[in-house]
Amino acid sequence: MGDHAIDPATETFVAHRNLLFTVAYEMLGSAADAEDVLQEAWLRWVKVDLGRVRDQRAYLVRITTRQALNRLRTMKRRKEAYVGPWLPEPLLTAPEIAEDTELAESMSMALMLVLETLSPTERAVFVLREAFDISYTEIAAAVGKSPAAVRQIAHRARQHVDARRPRQVVSPNETRTALESLQRALETGDPQVLLDVLAPDVVLVADGGGVKHAALRPVTGAEKIARFFVSGLGKLEATLTSNTTLVNGNSALVLRLDGEIDGILAVRVENARVTGLYYVRNPAKLTRVTSEIPLTLR
Repeated sequence: MGDHAIDPATETFVAHRNLLFTVAYEMLGSAADAEDVLQEAWLRWVKVDLGRVRDQRAYLVRITTRQALNRLRTMKRRKEAYVGPWLPEPLLTAPEIAEDTELAESMSMALMLVLETLSPTERAVFVLREAFDISYTEIAAAVGKSPAAVRQIAHRARQHVDARRPRQVVSPNETRTALESLQRALETGDPQVLLDVLAPDVVLVADGGGVKHAALRPVTGAEKIARFFVSGLGKLEATLTSNTTLVNGNSALVLRLDGEIDGILAVRVENARVTGLYYVRNPAKLTRVTSEIPLTLR
C-alpha cells in the first residue's frame, strides 16, 4: 500500500487542533462541548477556499470562537438547571502546559470559575487576548466587533477578573507542597493536619451534578471543611487512595475509592495554604481523566 497524502485542509486543521481545542475549552469549561465545537468548526473549514485565506491559523481561531460563542449561549440554560455548584470539566494536561505560567493560570479551576461570571463576548475576548495573545484585530473579526470596542471589552474583562483572582502568582512548587500536605491529611483523616494546611477562609466547591453526593452550596471556613472531610471519610466503607497529577495545567489530586476514581480535587494556594478546594465528582465530567490522554501544548 502506498502512502496516502493528507489534503492541505486536514493538515492545517490537525496542526492547530490543540490550540483550537484549548480556546474552545477555556471558553466553555467543558471538554465534551469543546470537542463538539471542533467538529462544527471542521465542517465549516472543509468548505473554505484555502486560496482566499491569508492567515489560516487566525481563520481557524475565528471559526472556533464563533462556534464556541453559540455553544456558550445554549449552555447557559443547562447550567441554570444544574444540581448544586457547577465546576469546569477537569482536563489532564502535559507538563509543558504547567511550564507556560499564563496558560496554566488561565486553565486553572479557580480562574475558569471567575470566567463564568463574564458575558460570553467578554469571556471570548479575555481568553483570546490573555491566554493566547491574539491581536485585537483578529479578535474583532472573531467576535464581530470593532478593534476599538474589543480593546474596551478586554480592559473591562481584565479589571473584572483581576478583582477576583488571587493577588499573587504561586510557584508550581508551592502548590505541590501544599497539595502533598493535603494528601497526607486526607489519607490519615487527622483534622489537625487538615487545619494546618487550610487557610482560615478557605472555600470548598463540590460538583456532584446530582449524580454523586456533594455539598449543594460552597462550604466556607477551615473548621467546617475539616469536619466535612473527616466525617465523610469516617463513613467510608471503601479504601481511599490518592495520587497527584497535572489537571488544567496545575497539580491536583486524583482520589480513588477501592481503586475506582471518585473525583478530582484541584486547589488554589496563597501564602503556602489552601484557599480554594474544587472537587469534581460528577462521573460525566471524569471521562477524559479516566481515558488518561493529557492535552499537550498548542
